[in-house]
This record gives sequence, structure tokens and C-alpha cells, in this order.
Amino acid sequence: MSDSVPSRPAAFLDRDGVINVDLGYVHRVEDLEYIPGVAAAIRRLNQAGYLVIVVTNQSGIGRGYYDEAAMDAVHKALRDMLAQSGAAIDAVYACPFHPEAEIERYRHPDHPDRKPNPGLLQRAMRDFPIDRERSFMIGDKDSDMEAARRAGVAGHLFQGGDLDAFVQEILAA
Repeated sequence: MSDSVPSRPAAFLDRDGVINVDLGYVHRVEDLEYIPGVAAAIRRLNQAGYLVIVVTNQSGIGRGYYDEAAMDAVHKALRDMLAQSGAAIDAVYACPFHPEAEIERYRHPDHPDRKPNPGLLQRAMRDFPIDRERSFMIGDKDSDMEAARRAGVAGHLFQGGDLDAFVQEILAA
């Protein structure tokens, strides 16, 4: 990464429960149900100069419920929907690892990428010129807040409702 590239703040977003309704191991495009205000929230973050980075535990892969291709198809559908609304995700980081994974290559007792560990956020900070001080995480679980804390970014617990209104409050603070 070049020193001449200016750093930007990042908005790290959990997927299930923040971007889409958490129906449990969402892995089919037809099961995607978006959180109210998600496209407007991401567009608002884009316009405010934030990198928008999805950081998501996807243990359903390790558990053998679906494969990485299914997850990728969901992420493509999500990106396509957002593009139609003038919004964009800059990157998606997913962790398929779990201590009790059925598929051995995804079995790990405490993978550094699995939230509450901060590995997904740290990888993004290595890949992009991110201003950690101005960055934050939005998640719906304590493990998301712990990952944010361990990565050195502010954490905001989303408990449902309109994501755009939630993002407006964060940006106004």
C-alpha cells in the first residue's frame, strides 16, 4: 500500500441481522430479506466517504449446510440490489471456521477471523488504507462489539429498526 493513498474511515457491517434479516444460515438468494433502510444507509456511508466493509461469520459453510459458492451468490445478489439503489459495498470478509465444524478444513478451536476475534477487521485494515480512529462497526451481537473493541474501532449495537436512521445517528454524533 502506497503512503500517498489517503486513509479513509471504514464502516464495518455485520451481515445477518444488520444488512439482511437473520433467518438462520441465510444461504439462498430467495431467502434474502433486507433490513429496512439498508440501501439508504449504505449509500449515505458511501457519500460520507466511508469504505463499507462487510465482516461476517459464516459457520454454516464449516457445518456443511452450504458451500462458499452459495455464500458468494448471496453476496452478489446483495451487491446487485445495492447497485440499483446507488449504494456499494467495498469488500466482504467472511469466516467459515467454527470449533465444531463438520468439514475438517473449517474446524478450528479459535480462528482469529471468527468474531469475537478481530481478524476480519484486521485483514481489511491491511488491505485498505483505513483510518482506524474514524472507523466503526455496526453489529447485532455482543461478539460483533467485542471484535470492534479488539480491532480498536467503535462498536454500535443495532437492535433492529431502520438501519438508515441508525447510521444517521452515528454520523451525527
